Amino acid sequence: MVDYGRGRFSTGRHAGVLVPLFSIASRRSWGIGEIPDLVPLARWLQSSGLDFVQLLPVNEMQEGQSSPYSALSAMALDPIFIALADVEDWVKVAADGVFVLGPEESAALSRSRARPRVDYAEVRAVKTLALRQAFTSFNERHWGSRDSRDLALTAFIDREQWWLADYVLFRALHDENERRHWREWESGVRDRDPSALRAARERLEGPVRYHTYLQWIAHEQWQRARQEMLPVGIFGDFPFMVSGHSADVWARQHDFDLDASVGTPPDAFSATGQNWNLPAYRWDVVQAGNDAWLRDRVRRSIDLFDGFRIDHLIGFYRTYVRQPDGTAGFRPADEPAQRAQGERLLSVFGEGGATIVGEDLGTVPDYLRVSLAERGIPGMKVLRWEREWHTPGQPFRDPVAYPAISVATSGTHDTDTNAEWWDTTGHDERAAVAALPMLRDADLRIEGQFSDATRDALLRLLFASGSNLLILPIQDVFGWRDRINVPALVDAHNWTWRLPQAVEDFVGSPAARERADFLRRLSLEFGRA
Repeated sequence: MVDYGRGRFSTGRHAGVLVPLFSIASRRSWGIGEIPDLVPLARWLQSSGLDFVQLLPVNEMQEGQSSPYSALSAMALDPIFIALADVEDWVKVAADGVFVLGPEESAALSRSRARPRVDYAEVRAVKTLALRQAFTSFNERHWGSRDSRDLALTAFIDREQWWLADYVLFRALHDENERRHWREWESGVRDRDPSALRAARERLEGPVRYHTYLQWIAHEQWQRARQEMLPVGIFGDFPFMVSGHSADVWARQHDFDLDASVGTPPDAFSATGQNWNLPAYRWDVVQAGNDAWLRDRVRRSIDLFDGFRIDHLIGFYRTYVRQPDGTAGFRPADEPAQRAQGERLLSVFGEGGATIVGEDLGTVPDYLRVSLAERGIPGMKVLRWEREWHTPGQPFRDPVAYPAISVATSGTHDTDTNAEWWDTTGHDERAAVAALPMLRDADLRIEGQFSDATRDALLRLLFASGSNLLILPIQDVFGWRDRINVPALVDAHNWTWRLPQAVEDFVGSPAARERADFLRRLSLEFGRA
């Protein structure tokens, strides 16, 4: 049996907030939250008695995309999160007067900083221009010089070559092929012929070095931020899949059924189910290869995070696969095989010793939660969905009785906020919430709109829960109504939400100080501080 209790957050009671990195913008950042912006957030969390932040994926997104679940790589950090102000080579460029941002770019940067939401295209365009100039400066001043910066980059390459080599070549080929899907590339590199790959590395030496440089800079900023955040930790998010057009799928084509697509079956929420247009795992091949890619992804996650949430956990037990001919079904097909596969993969997740959380929401078979409980892995307890559904009146389960090995939460990045939920739900559901023992004397205003009193009563209830881990979307801490995303919706607002004030102002603003004081009192009262 794998020991799942070695992670930093695997014992004791803890509380943290869920907020995407792209939302945590500071006054100096370029229109999007950047890696160093985690540090002032951590100081506010520490003052609140909270000890971790749960992020959404920070892998490199495809150009034109805003969803952190649409990634070119399961390993690489997105350079859009690099803080130019902390890049030594960019600072040198600016000091020398070789400032690359002309009037148009400067205006775009000013617009991006002033916007209440992230404009990914504008931010990425301006940042890419600046990062290329920083790289040119590094290349001219340091590459091959054997000075400290050259040696640091060389050490990074040697240490991270196990994932970096395929990624940077893929990234250079992606640009060379005008961002077309790798299945449309010339056959030699498409099929990974060794001689074609060697020729590509020689031909694209400059672009390969550029993308290596970006990952080195992102790594340095990430590790520095992690140290400066202490004792506050970081939880990551482990997506079930990456895009078919990704370095990982290109490098491990044998592991995937490239013509099939992963999704979900029809259910109460969708008569047709969902088609995610992601290539399906060939689970028999994956197992024969000792689950190598999964092991690599876990290793990378442990390098970056103190713990991580496994997104769509049921997919690792059984994957709903749609064939081009319209047929569909689960792989593996039967329950014993599904459970055996899922538990084998859970052992891989647990081997590194990080704290892991299983996202077990939605329509899932009963055995999933049994399997998690037997292995001491916490699943999710979303307050609004924890009800006795087969009991008259469908009363809410008392959070105080949630099992210790679980995660209590008010919602996820996919759900509406507590304020939205309360204002749109019916009288009977509000009354059922108010009937919970801790809320009987609270001012929930069943007939009225969501209020500060309702917000704080629900927060207190969740802090009191039996769950050792508590994760609160930051919107629910403040009672905000803005949400991170609406599932299955593609528009200009999904994944673009930013905090309503610069993150460094959190420690000093009256509203944030009031929230910090309130959360600290709850943390102390319920043993989470």
